[in-house]
Amino acid sequence: MKTQDFTKYERARILGARGLQIAMNAPLLIKINKEDLEKINYNALKIAEIELDSGVLPISIKKPFPMKKEEKLKRPKEIKVSDENLEKMEEEEEQEIVKEGEIMELANPDDEVEEAADEGEGDT
Repeated sequence: MKTQDFTKYERARILGARGLQIAMNAPLLIKINKEDLEKINYNALKIAEIELDSGVLPISIKKPFPMKKEEKLKRPKEIKVSDENLEKMEEEEEQEIVKEGEIMELANPDDEVEEAADEGEGDT
């Protein structure tokens, strides 16, 4: 796997793990001359980065992917309604609304004023 294929999180995890190993005196996987080591001040993370960029680290990353579906996507069937059927459906809906309105007895502001006046007379 190339280093470009790693996400920044994977790269950080690899560098951290390898840097820790190097800090604990693990052998280096790449030969670096003494001058280059002095330039980077024997920094374990820099050495790990050099190893990662050179491609010598034997580290693999498993990336789980969702299961692939082999079947084709199906479009939902559209129900074609003629204009006559559409008008019938609308009329039925309107009739249901009217029936519900009769059951609920829609309130009129005039009725509320009369009820309030009737309640006020009985209290005194």
